[in-house]
Amino acid sequence: MNTIITPWEVKGCVDYDKIVKDFGVSRIDETLLRRMKKITKKLHCFLRRNIFFAHRDLGFILDEYEKGNKFFLYTGRAPSGQVHLGHLIPWLFTKWLQDKFDVELWFQFPDEEKFLFKKDVTLEDTERYTNENMLDVIALGFNPKKTHFLIDTKHAGIMYKEAIKVAKLINFSVAKAAFGFTNEQNIGAIFYTSMQAVPAFLPSVLYKKKIPCLIPHAIDQDPHFRVTRDVIQKVGFSKPASIQCRFLPGLGGMHCDGKMSTAAGETTTIYVTDDAKTVKDKINKYAFSGGKDTTEEHRKYGGNPDVDVSYQWLTFFEEDDKKLQKIYHSYKSGALLSGELKAILIEKINAFLKEHQKKREEAKDKVDLFIYKPNK
Repeated sequence: MNTIITPWEVKGCVDYDKIVKDFGVSRIDETLLRRMKKITKKLHCFLRRNIFFAHRDLGFILDEYEKGNKFFLYTGRAPSGQVHLGHLIPWLFTKWLQDKFDVELWFQFPDEEKFLFKKDVTLEDTERYTNENMLDVIALGFNPKKTHFLIDTKHAGIMYKEAIKVAKLINFSVAKAAFGFTNEQNIGAIFYTSMQAVPAFLPSVLYKKKIPCLIPHAIDQDPHFRVTRDVIQKVGFSKPASIQCRFLPGLGGMHCDGKMSTAAGETTTIYVTDDAKTVKDKINKYAFSGGKDTTEEHRKYGGNPDVDVSYQWLTFFEEDDKKLQKIYHSYKSGALLSGELKAILIEKINAFLKEHQKKREEAKDKVDLFIYKPNK
C-alpha cells in the first residue's frame, strides 16, 4: 500500500523519519526537552516518549516566554463525526501546555471544512457534530477563562476580513503543491486554508499587539501551517510555531492504516462515547497482537511489544514510566500473555472513558462559557 499523508487522509505505513525530511520539520532534541523541563518541572509523557516528536520554531516560543512574553495556543477540530481516542492526543497535550504555561487557547471548529471536502457531508451535519465535539473538548478540563472557541460559520464576521488578507497572498500553484489539488477542486476548498490560518494571528489583531503563537497538532495537518507560515509575516505578524505528534494507530496496527480513523471503520476505532463492553469487545477482537500463535511459543520466545497495538496504546495512556517498562519487559520475555496485555489496556481505557463521559455530560451546561464573544 502506498503511503498517503494529507490533512484529509492518512494511509499506509508511516515512516516518521521520512516525514521529518519531506515536511521539513525539526526533531525535538534533548536541548529543547531540557528547556521545557526547566519551565514545567516535569515533562509530559508525550514528550518523554517521543509522541510529540517534531516542531517548527519551538525554541523561539521558549525564548519569548523566558523574556516574559507569553504566547497563545491554537489548535482545533474539523467536525464530521464522533470524537475518537486518536483525536484526544493533541488536545490532552494542549491542556498540559495551557496549565504549565498559563496561557490562552484559541480552539477552532472549522465547520465548513468537511462540508467542502466531502460530498456526503452537509452543513447541518457539521453543525450537529460541532455541538457534540465541543463537549469532548470541554470534558478535558480546559480553563474556560482562557479558552475561546471559534466556529468558522458563526465567527466569520471577525475572521473573514483577516482570511482574505491571507488568501490574496496564496496562489493556486502554491495550494496545488501543498495539498495536491487538481483543477477539479471546488474553489471553497482552495480558499479554506486561509480560514485555518486566521486563529494563528487573530488574538494579535484583537489585542492590538503581536503575540507569539504555538500550534500543537498531529503531523498530517502540517501542510496547512506550512502555507500559513509562508504568508503570515506578509500580513504583519510573526510566523506561528508548531509542535507535532505521532498518530495513535488504529486497532489494526500501523501495518493496516497510519492512524485511527473513523473512515477506516468500527473495527479500528474506539470512540469516546463507547461503553465499557464495546471497548472490551473491540480490543479483544480487533487489537493487533505481537504475541506468538500458542501460549507455549509465547512463553518460550516472548511477544513483540513494538508492534503490539495494546502496548502501543499504553505508551499514550499509561503515565507511569516504571509500570510501562515492566509491562514491556514482561511481554517481551513471555511472562505476560497477549490476553493479559489486552486486559491491562481495557482497564486503562475504560477508566479513562468513564471519567471522560462523566465530564462530557457535565459539559453540556458549560458550552456558552467557551464560545468566543467579541464584546466580552
